[in-house]
Amino acid sequence: MYQWSDTDLMVRDAAREFIDKNFRPKVDELEHGDLPPYDLMRELWSQFGLEAMAGEAVDKLLAKKRAKAERSDGQADAARDRAARDTKEKRSGSSNPLGAQASMGAVLFSELAGVSLGSVASIGVSLGLGAATILSRGTLAQQERWLPDLMTLRTIASWAITEPDSGSDAFGGMKTYVRRDGDDYILNGQKTFITNGPYADVLVVYAKLDEGDGADKRDRKVLTFVLEKGMEGLTQSAPMRKMGMHSSPTGELFFNDVRLTPDRLLGETEDHRSGDGRDSARSSFVIERVGCAILSLGIINECRRLCVEYATTRQLWGQDIGRFQLIQLKLARMEVARLNVQNMVFSALEQMTDGRIPTLAEASAMKLYSTEAATDVAMDAVQLFGGNGYMSEYRVEQLARDAKSLMIYAGSNEIQVTHVAKGLLNY
Repeated sequence: MYQWSDTDLMVRDAAREFIDKNFRPKVDELEHGDLPPYDLMRELWSQFGLEAMAGEAVDKLLAKKRAKAERSDGQADAARDRAARDTKEKRSGSSNPLGAQASMGAVLFSELAGVSLGSVASIGVSLGLGAATILSRGTLAQQERWLPDLMTLRTIASWAITEPDSGSDAFGGMKTYVRRDGDDYILNGQKTFITNGPYADVLVVYAKLDEGDGADKRDRKVLTFVLEKGMEGLTQSAPMRKMGMHSSPTGELFFNDVRLTPDRLLGETEDHRSGDGRDSARSSFVIERVGCAILSLGIINECRRLCVEYATTRQLWGQDIGRFQLIQLKLARMEVARLNVQNMVFSALEQMTDGRIPTLAEASAMKLYSTEAATDVAMDAVQLFGGNGYMSEYRVEQLARDAKSLMIYAGSNEIQVTHVAKGLLNY
């Protein structure tokens, strides 16, 4: 895939029209935090047929899994079914209900990222992290319980791993824990910087198992649970104030003796066949970091559009500022960044279409380069606009704040360097 298809371009043009009509007039409300993005995103989901598409895809996926489960006659047959399903899904990429529409989603999200990055981030976390974790780790019963509403945006998910003392050291520094109480678990702890935290209906939460054996806390098993709004002992904070991505509600979660029944443990076993919660989190990191490249592309595109328009209308000394060589240099660098990041996105989409998910090192390299490129472009856009660029009215100020957040979001860029290097060194 080396260019957008005709269908992708049609979607792009339709997305721009929808965004101009529905999002741009409400940017100030979104940026001030007065308007959570969920209803606007549900409208977009419905307008582009994604609600119906996702609902149908989930129904087919679950029906297929139910049929296989019913045909299973003993443990050996079930194992063969799982192996065959896994092989087929790896080849086709069918484990993601929206996998076949990856490029369509990339077009939609990148277009919206240039106007309201936080709105995209909120839904991206709900689907790409919350729902995706339930899909990859949950039992059939758990998938039936939560996926239909999540994939159609009737409900919104958060994905809670970060804590006040464990950002980049997410697993080693994790203090949130569960202890067994009969067949149930009791959850205590705190999570912070959680996207959708204040409003989430469904919360995917990572916690360490405290078995009371004195084992090193850094090495304890990580389990993944699904909570729901309103559970006793669960507190969802008000939205936090941030530098950027104001339209994405971010908050803290507090767990005070939250009782969790076994059906809320993803996989409903502590000995998951694909490893503990660390493995599911790492898989989610890949999708999240590829997503950062798509969001970065949207910011770069919008900065470039605004700057070209400004350079051909703003006059100094009797001529367009676009005739000045230093302005041309900034525009040329924006175009180079656009081409490079877009090609990274194309490469990832092509891999996923062929059923191959990028490695963690590849995804980290994409995240590292694209977010730095987007931030550089956005800061150049502010400089190109001069004093106007520092004013929120001209929007490049918002784009600069939003772009900077991507260098921290989904793992700081310093951590991406480590993952890329370890991939090269096979550490």
